[in-house]
Amino acid sequence: MKKLSIILGIAVCFAFAKAVTAQSIERIEPPFWWAEMEHSQVEVMLYGEKIGLASEFRSDLEILSVRKTENSNYLFITVETKNATPGKYDLFFRHELAVDPEVVTFELKKRESDSRHRKGFDSSDAIYLIMPDRFANGDPSNDSTDDTIEKVNRDFKGGRHGGDIQGIIDHLDYIDELGATAIWSTPLLEDNDARYSYHTYAQSDLYKIDPRYGTNSDYKRLGDELHKRDMKLIMDYVTNHWGATHWMMKDLPTQTWIHQFDDNNGKNFPVAGYANSSYRQTTQMDPNVSRKDAVYAEKGWFVSTMPDINQTEPLALNYLIQNTIWWIEYAGLDGLRVDTYSYNEKEGIAKWTKAIMDEYPNFNIVGETWLHDQAQIAYWQKDSKIAAIQDYNTHLPSVMDFTLHDAIMSAFNENEQGWDKGMSKVYENFVNDFLYPDIDNILVFAGNHDTNRINGNGLYNGNLAKYKLAMTLVLTTRGIPQLYYGDEIGMGGNRDTDGDGDIRRDFPGGWQGDAVNAFDQPTKEQKAYQDFTKKLLNYRKNKEVLHQGKLLQYVPENNCYVYFRYDKDSRVMVVINNNPGSVTLDLNRFKEGIYTAKEGTDILTDKKLSLRGKLKVDGKTSMVIEYSF
Repeated sequence: MKKLSIILGIAVCFAFAKAVTAQSIERIEPPFWWAEMEHSQVEVMLYGEKIGLASEFRSDLEILSVRKTENSNYLFITVETKNATPGKYDLFFRHELAVDPEVVTFELKKRESDSRHRKGFDSSDAIYLIMPDRFANGDPSNDSTDDTIEKVNRDFKGGRHGGDIQGIIDHLDYIDELGATAIWSTPLLEDNDARYSYHTYAQSDLYKIDPRYGTNSDYKRLGDELHKRDMKLIMDYVTNHWGATHWMMKDLPTQTWIHQFDDNNGKNFPVAGYANSSYRQTTQMDPNVSRKDAVYAEKGWFVSTMPDINQTEPLALNYLIQNTIWWIEYAGLDGLRVDTYSYNEKEGIAKWTKAIMDEYPNFNIVGETWLHDQAQIAYWQKDSKIAAIQDYNTHLPSVMDFTLHDAIMSAFNENEQGWDKGMSKVYENFVNDFLYPDIDNILVFAGNHDTNRINGNGLYNGNLAKYKLAMTLVLTTRGIPQLYYGDEIGMGGNRDTDGDGDIRRDFPGGWQGDAVNAFDQPTKEQKAYQDFTKKLLNYRKNKEVLHQGKLLQYVPENNCYVYFRYDKDSRVMVVINNNPGSVTLDLNRFKEGIYTAKEGTDILTDKKLSLRGKLKVDGKTSMVIEYSF
């Protein structure tokens, strides 16, 4: 009798006694599991030539089911791990060509203490978004690898530049001192596309960190280093699709694993079975939608290199659920950002989300809900009364405030206030807060890796004053603020004119030999951005009223917007004067917010201010006034 141990993705081959050619188990996923998990019924996928012909299964663990598909290279064996102790468990099976039974060992590891009750990111956090290939190159030896196609080419905006996990670890103190408390990195799993693989959203192996970023253990080390600093790690997870180079695409477990089309949507597409998404996410809640529009929006591929996963296929859905839980447990994650959340099949993504939250009830997941209407965004948040009309609940704790982002992209370039211009846009965004079930658990941001840089040409054009106005808003309003790497040094970029690579520039100083090192020796201009960001972020870090306090806002006048964050113990007054000229405020108007206070301190300038009578605010200037009452 032969015994095989399969640990963490190492392919282990074995020969059946009477086989004409060698048989092998190439993969086992998940590679291991943990004892005492809520998700105790683990569906173990075995992949190898003709493995699906095996029979007569028995194990030290209870076998609940064995599923075979039309592809005889796969086996899906569900085992019960409830009440099982940590250790290695044998799985026996027999192949019709073999005399002796084969044995595979599946390991249950000991779960970290209180892992189930880990606390996810929340409104006390400020998230720093990193594109790892463009942040810092901490290990040049992995810039190009033998087992990945695309090689490093820093001269090409759309190529691999060499940033990696070690580069992030090397600069955690910079991020910590800046005042951020959590890191969201765009995906780090392997993406073996021939070109543009640096974004890593077309993944080729869901259990493997891309070797050009490092190893699985490097990713775990990143989480450990963050936790030493009382910071959090958020994984960018993709449920909607994976890459055309994913290893399964050469040999699908079942033809229902991905969405495939016969008509190619009337177009001559280069990939068999492919039809593109219409990107009309509004069809997901449209009560009048046509069946054809619903199908192509939800089931169409994001692009031809990103096959759309069929979440109505139970095997595929459970594969995603288990893979997600595996990464949370293995890397010690504190949260997930889910790419293209509103493109997923509604029932499938709700089941996926509920399964994750059932395993980790205090966890947090924010979904990318790139829509331009508050009701449509709120539809996707857990316990939405809007979605309840259609008897639907996503179970998704957090969504992204894209309508606030829309307002920020134009408001601070509008010097005159109109009914729907300037600060009126910002005010009106918060009017619709009543639509959200949990307004504190909503991500607010001025930009990310898919949007034009706020400091770039066509937006703020490197105008520090406008940046300060936008950051004052993002870092003091309700919700969870997110900052995009490089914004804090005034980094520019415009995707409309120069492509995606331009909004994903290399952070200066992240590569040996860079002319400027903005980490340690920023230019005078970069330091001005940095100093403002650092001061406000670190103030926010220790100011609970900015985390959970209520929001009281006033209709803007003269393009000057005033609001308060308050609770029973503390109050902060925020003034954002978007008018290029100075504005004098009659503070009697704001008595409800000021309450009984007579004076306060603008934490941005450290100046003491009277809160009685009049207050003059310079043009394109913000104030964050702390006071006692």
